[in-house]
Amino acid sequence: MAIARQVLCLSAFLSLPHARSQPLRYSVAEEGESGSVVANVAEDAGLAPAQLSARRARLASEDGRQHFRLERGTGRLLVAERLDREELCGQAATCTLPFELVLANPLQFLRVEVTVEDINDHSPAFSEEQVSFKILETSNPGSRFPLVGARDLDIGSNNIQAYSISPENEYFSVSFGGQSEDKYVELVLEKSLDREEQSEIGFTLIAMDGDSPPRSGTTQILVVVLDANDNAPVFTKRVYVGKVLENAPEGSVVLSVVATDLDEGPNGDISYQFSQVVGQSDSAFVIDPVSGEIKLRKPLDFEAAEKYELSVQASDGGGLSAICKVLVEVVDVNDNAPELVVRTFSSPLPENALPATVVALFAVRDRDSGANGKISCALEDQLSFSLRPAYKNYYELVTVSLLDREETAQYILSVTAADMGSPPLTITQTFTVDISDVNDNAPVFNQTSYTMYVRENNVPTVLVGAVSAVDADVGPNAKITYSLLPAHPTEQPPCSCISVNSENGDVFVLRPLDYEQVKQIEVLVSASDAGSPALSANVTVRLVVVDENDNAPLVLYPSQDSNPPSSELVSMSAEAGYLVTKVVAVDADSGQNSWLSYHLLRATDPGLFVVGAQSGEVRLRRPVTERDSLKQKLIVLVRDNGQPPLSATASLSALLLHDFSDLHLPQYSLATGDEGDSLTVYLIISLVFVSLLFLASMAAFVTRKVCMRREMKGGHVLYSVGTLQGGLADADAVGTLPQPYCYEISLTTGSGNSEFKFLKPILPSLPPQHCTMGRGTDDEQGFTRGPITLEDVAPDNRGMLSAEQFNNLSFK
Repeated sequence: MAIARQVLCLSAFLSLPHARSQPLRYSVAEEGESGSVVANVAEDAGLAPAQLSARRARLASEDGRQHFRLERGTGRLLVAERLDREELCGQAATCTLPFELVLANPLQFLRVEVTVEDINDHSPAFSEEQVSFKILETSNPGSRFPLVGARDLDIGSNNIQAYSISPENEYFSVSFGGQSEDKYVELVLEKSLDREEQSEIGFTLIAMDGDSPPRSGTTQILVVVLDANDNAPVFTKRVYVGKVLENAPEGSVVLSVVATDLDEGPNGDISYQFSQVVGQSDSAFVIDPVSGEIKLRKPLDFEAAEKYELSVQASDGGGLSAICKVLVEVVDVNDNAPELVVRTFSSPLPENALPATVVALFAVRDRDSGANGKISCALEDQLSFSLRPAYKNYYELVTVSLLDREETAQYILSVTAADMGSPPLTITQTFTVDISDVNDNAPVFNQTSYTMYVRENNVPTVLVGAVSAVDADVGPNAKITYSLLPAHPTEQPPCSCISVNSENGDVFVLRPLDYEQVKQIEVLVSASDAGSPALSANVTVRLVVVDENDNAPLVLYPSQDSNPPSSELVSMSAEAGYLVTKVVAVDADSGQNSWLSYHLLRATDPGLFVVGAQSGEVRLRRPVTERDSLKQKLIVLVRDNGQPPLSATASLSALLLHDFSDLHLPQYSLATGDEGDSLTVYLIISLVFVSLLFLASMAAFVTRKVCMRREMKGGHVLYSVGTLQGGLADADAVGTLPQPYCYEISLTTGSGNSEFKFLKPILPSLPPQHCTMGRGTDDEQGFTRGPITLEDVAPDNRGMLSAEQFNNLSFK
């Protein structure tokens, strides 16, 4: 009904002889209040206001919306509702609202066009409040980094005119330029970055429009300075333009953006994503983060939007990125797409297949007629395959060159069939062709050389690493066996201390190694496949022995072998910080295991000395006083930095002198002091031992005395010479000290000699067989042992001795 009404109005307008040929044109600023006067239409059309009511004047628009209303009494054209130019016309350069003034009796149409003028009612706005950039410190001055610009819904001078940064810094500036349809914003590096000096740089990016005063929008920029990844992704195009059918189903590929990165590994892996733009809805599209394919997420409507502007950001694994613009045009379509029917398809295909081998046979058809039913087929982006017509609407997919499975093991061929409609409809058929293998590749190691590490004193058969090689072939031709070879052809067989697992390439050390004897070993590992003939590759494996802390520090000075130890002379007038001596030590290990530190372990007066932890210098902590001992003994601990640490001690002495003319005194004092200490220890041990013997002798003496008293009760005591000598001999052999004898020992700590005196018996009336000589060393007793003489015994009385005769005996 609405279409019939429009056709009727158009016919009437065309047949009306009094219709104006030129429309009435007015302009009005957007955001005007409802009821604002635009113009006097009756006056401009040459009509009296009374005629408007008489002829039932009214306004008619094509879309049925009444943006304006007519005041019939005065003939004025008024704003019916608030006008938003951005809502009505978007980013169009001009925004014109056409409508007709319709008069009856007679029927007459007056064309009216009102242009909505833009006012600066929108501020620039960024899509994100904060944007982070990762920039290499190796970036050269002048490098440019694309930014996602702000969006201002106004046009002309009210749109964005300039960008600036605040506060200004010496590292970056902002560049803004380009055509109106292709403006860009870039961050320009003005000065080389130094991550060690400043790892992050922050500032505010300001976008300003051209109004006075200008409106502005801001976003925070945070630049993170990186150490690596010196190549940013680069798109093959700055602007990608794609077309998509209006009735394209969800998931259809619109286009693919392609960016390349010269880096390798993670820094060369590129991921794609949309950069959000304020006011631009890109929810109708989704991008594959790996392939860069932009696909439809929901159906499109040509009448709602004829084109979409997207911003795609490509980021590598190191944080560098690039931005490109994608323009997607929505195309009106006819109602039937071509159809593609596969008749035969051969896969897999041997890699030694000859050119012109038929891979697939398919037919195409279209239910439309005429130009829309005529179909053409094309193979997308392929150098190894092509299409050729076979019969009528049949096509063959054939090879055009030799194939290499190792270069491409699988081909994904996309055949597109398109009709001749306006716009044409297309269909894409994908053929996945697998290539079978032929043995033509040698193994390849994943590294040009290997460096492995093992700690010295390792356990036997320890695993230190693995080599790995791959063969581009498959099946038995890719089965790899590892073996050892001499590092140089002229050398003997490889070191017997290293072994490699033939199955997986694990490298073992078969016996313990000593870093001080061998620091590294170099061998050659061969990887051979199971082909016939076998192909192989070699790689150098360098085994580095890592030092362990298995050597304790060795003190070089002061010498610990001298006897008596050397002494350092220190003046009594020496001040704090005075250098007494320096302990010098070395460690056979290397690295941190040989880093030595010095510590004062023990000292006669610990508060008097301090030892430099790194230098080993022994210095006075404070001035020397009269109360300090003249002889100072120090023990310095020398410890390495290994785990666990090993250590050694250095003993040294220091003599405090008033004057170096007393040089002879320290040597004497030192010697006597050491000897006195040793002699005191020995004498204490001797006294303990003698006391034990004395107690044992007392017990024997009491027992003997009891027995002798019983014998004396008979009236006579008989002593034979043999009995006396035997008793003396027994006492001498046993080493006891009888009670009747007194020993006097005089000990001194200041001299090397002691006095030992043997006194006369203090109980002369005791029986003579209980008196024996005390036994000791010659040095302790000061006399020699000799036989007992019996000069006073009568010759005729050899077997008997009286008590008086026994008391007159003398011992020599």
